[in-house]
Amino acid sequence: MDDLATGKVIAVNGPIVKATGLRGIGMFDVAEVGSDRLMGEVIRLDKDVTIIQVYEDNTGMRPGDEVISHCRPLSVLLGPGLIGNIYDGIQRPLVGLCEMCGSYIRKGITISPLAVDRKWEFQPLADAGTEVRGGSLIGEVRESPLVLHRVLLPPGVSGTLTGIAPAGQYTIEEEVFTLDTGSGTYSGKLASYWPVRRPRPAGTRKKPSIPLITGQRIIDTFFPIARGGTAAIPGGFGTGKTMTQHALAKWCNADIIVYIGCGERGNEMTEVLTDFPRLIDERNGRPLIERTVMIANTSNMPVPAREVSIYTGVTIAEYYRDMGYGVAVMADSTSRWAEALRELASRLGDMPAEEGFPPYLGTRLAEFYERAGRVETLSGREGDITIIGAVSPPGGDFSEPVTQNTSRFVRCFWALDKTLADARHYPSISWIDSYTEYLSDIGQWWENLDNEWLSIRNELMNILVEDHRLQQVVKLVGSDALPPSEQYVLFCAETIKNVFLQQNSFDPHDKFCSPEKQLKLLHTLVCLYRRGLELVQAGLSVKDIAGLEVVSEIVRLKSEISNREIEKIDAYTLRLEQGLAALKIPTTGE
Repeated sequence: MDDLATGKVIAVNGPIVKATGLRGIGMFDVAEVGSDRLMGEVIRLDKDVTIIQVYEDNTGMRPGDEVISHCRPLSVLLGPGLIGNIYDGIQRPLVGLCEMCGSYIRKGITISPLAVDRKWEFQPLADAGTEVRGGSLIGEVRESPLVLHRVLLPPGVSGTLTGIAPAGQYTIEEEVFTLDTGSGTYSGKLASYWPVRRPRPAGTRKKPSIPLITGQRIIDTFFPIARGGTAAIPGGFGTGKTMTQHALAKWCNADIIVYIGCGERGNEMTEVLTDFPRLIDERNGRPLIERTVMIANTSNMPVPAREVSIYTGVTIAEYYRDMGYGVAVMADSTSRWAEALRELASRLGDMPAEEGFPPYLGTRLAEFYERAGRVETLSGREGDITIIGAVSPPGGDFSEPVTQNTSRFVRCFWALDKTLADARHYPSISWIDSYTEYLSDIGQWWENLDNEWLSIRNELMNILVEDHRLQQVVKLVGSDALPPSEQYVLFCAETIKNVFLQQNSFDPHDKFCSPEKQLKLLHTLVCLYRRGLELVQAGLSVKDIAGLEVVSEIVRLKSEISNREIEKIDAYTLRLEQGLAALKIPTTGE
């Protein structure tokens, strides 16, 4: 049984409350503060004084109010029913709260994160008398049409199964198995708690070698990320961070999506909450919500709950990783989380570092991104967590602390460009400022599809880099002053931007581009560059090549050819080669 500690409030500073008399309480334990029993978490202990950050609006709180704690760490309830649910930062289900108190959450209201009355069809997969340990498979529950929920023994528990419930329907509060641990009896249910700030243990970490396919060409081909990897999406206001994360959440090939709206504007989160239930997963024809968990903590919600929301989300992700699933975590945005950290640190009197952020900002970011990875789970399965965090630097300044610290801990950096966004070029990912460190890790996967993938990718990337250099010259002397071969580089780079890098999320054929279609488009673009450059070096003008009707058709390939009709791209490439070969090269003196 948990210990009960009681005390009194002695000072209130915004969401930071000081209390005394709480004997036996520890760091990160949950405390209930005031007559409304507002949830809070212990963040500092100073002799007899306990400092608590309160996760709810504590207007009206005063010295002398009672504080109680069961001396348990802040935890989330993990079990069937998470999928398809929408939570706030401290795992209160928003749909249930809306039914109880309308559009505005009342102070001190509590509700179970999972439906306690719902019965789940449990199928036992272990026998009494079996020796089990943390991570062992006990049974299965069909959580949604897309997710088979594996009931695992929680980490840190081991012993002999003394009983297991027969197949049938059970609630999350009913006992489904018992365990003799050697020091007592453990009663297992379909759901259990886990502290959000403690990473769930796993077996060995594995090297990321499988790409996270997103359907976004500039990401998959030029700046890919591996499953189990980490990425940042920094960009100023209006550059499309949220929309890019929406596209990744909709189309990436992860088994489970955990979307964390951390401190974002209410209208943006409303769009997510209304769109996702209606979206259909093209891979299986089922609603996307059937493999999605959402954490919605908007900018008008209490600051401390924003700080803890990313830990709530990544703990849920680890829970499904342990079942052997690939999970993608979308954190939008870590800048709002860092701002909450800064506000709390200033109220605690911590020494400010650069731009007022606490000196431990980098440590906290590292702890978050370290929870990504591809692992062998305790049950022997393989699972992974990919973390993609949006960063909102003020004024688009990538030298500010959150962006700089994040770039130290991620291996993929998708920098959004304001100029591209203003030109309606989406995704507005800069091919000059972005980078990835996963090319060598996932190269083998792509080469199994096409052994020329890396060389072709690098060839097109070199064209874009050369175009960036030449654009500086063009600004000074104009494009007509360049030799024909460099003018052709400019033409091909513009074609690559329009045909490959720009993508229309509202186009039924272009919103998701399969790896096979991407490879076909790459070969077509390389064909245009190589054959055309030979003709230009032989004396043909760039205008002669650009004026060909078959060349003008290339920009329509992405929107007119679906992922199931990619053989049509081969037919087009053949026509392109024939059209270029038919061009007459001028002879000397002509």
